[in-house]
Amino acid sequence: MTERGPILVTGGAGYIGSHVCMALAEAGYQPVTYDSLADGHEWAVRWGPLEGGDITDCTRLTAVMEHYRPLAVMHFAGHIAAGESVSDPGKYYRTNVGGSLCLLEAMRAHGLAHLVFSSSAAVYGTPDATPIPETHPLRPINPYGMSKLMVEHMIGDFATAHGLCAASLRYFNAAGADPSGVIGEAHDPETHAIPLAIQAALGARPHFEIFGTDYPTPDGTAIRDYVHVVDLATAHLAALQHLLHGGEGLAVNVGTGHGHSVREVVAAVESAAGRSLNTREGPRRAGDPPALVADPSVAMERLGWRPRHTELSDIVASAWAWHEASAARPPGAKSLSLTGR
Repeated sequence: MTERGPILVTGGAGYIGSHVCMALAEAGYQPVTYDSLADGHEWAVRWGPLEGGDITDCTRLTAVMEHYRPLAVMHFAGHIAAGESVSDPGKYYRTNVGGSLCLLEAMRAHGLAHLVFSSSAAVYGTPDATPIPETHPLRPINPYGMSKLMVEHMIGDFATAHGLCAASLRYFNAAGADPSGVIGEAHDPETHAIPLAIQAALGARPHFEIFGTDYPTPDGTAIRDYVHVVDLATAHLAALQHLLHGGEGLAVNVGTGHGHSVREVVAAVESAAGRSLNTREGPRRAGDPPALVADPSVAMERLGWRPRHTELSDIVASAWAWHEASAARPPGAKSLSLTGR
């Protein structure tokens, strides 16, 4: 495929960023990963060069931009654990907000006008109702969500003052893995429901904790909109092409529009694993709403995007295949360099 040019991907060694790099390469772009590897993995960088650096290092960012002269930037770098953000807010404001400011200033200095930003449904806080439209009030309930909203505001100010054109993608619960098994989800510590349940099924943890069984939902457990990471990647690619073809900046939800309960996740993992799951029921976690489901209609209309992997069983099966294969690898194999640079 014809090379369309380089795209700088901050946090490209992470879960979602690496899947986006794969999609970029398949579409003919050269993904250039910029990552400190504090949370990302070198083995996940396979489709272009890896440039080491922290998102708060403005000098390093500038040097990388000068070297590659990218067409646009996709920004994933940052911390993502909402619970941790409550106990250590400075970490989130310093990296997520301060690092994004470094990036925006470096982009301005190099005349880069197009940005796709990894935002979050956390900007909405506790919803008044679901599905959640983009017109819902923005009232985050933790520093993580607030940091994402602050970056969205900064993007708006840079758009007004300097002509930046950006797409902020507010996605819901990323899940699953590349169906070919090349890359998948590997957080340490892990905080997401599907990989936690899979780890329990594999014996890597003693049980799977269900937080809250008295929600006003059909089975009493919380409902979330699980969007396949491959569909997230195609949404980012659609947003990039929208901007590069002269489309206006926008902020859109990325989800399936359908929710699944925690008990449904347990059942799907048990089906994929072919074994029962040891679960333990606990109280609700503070700040967890009963249901978070996206209204993705604006992304569908404006970006021409559609999720293809909408069945929970398919999402879980792809995650199970990757985690099972990962668990079977020899110790240390996952840390080998598979970058192909």
